[in-house]
Amino acid sequence: MTATVSETTLDVPVDVRFTAAGAPLAVRYDGRVWAVAAEPLHWFTRDSWWETQQTVPVGVGNVVDIEHWRLQVRLGSSTSAMRTFELRRNPLSEQWLLETITDN
Repeated sequence: MTATVSETTLDVPVDVRFTAAGAPLAVRYDGRVWAVAAEPLHWFTRDSWWETQQTVPVGVGNVVDIEHWRLQVRLGSSTSAMRTFELRRNPLSEQWLLETITDN
């Protein structure tokens, strides 16, 4: 018997609660709260500004860094199976998007 990994691509808005230090604690998705159950992974990528040709006023700040988090989460404080959420926040946005869910 072989274990399979299931991945779903979403790009849906979610609410994320953070610690005072800036690490994610929980994600509210589809009416449920998923608690972070392992050390999260954090990185940045660059927006293809030359393709979107997005213009912004001078002095607005960073408009090219896309922020990402990969989180191992569980439903609430249960012992449910862990899932992997990948989150993304685009430059100049306060809204987090749930990019993918992977069942581990």
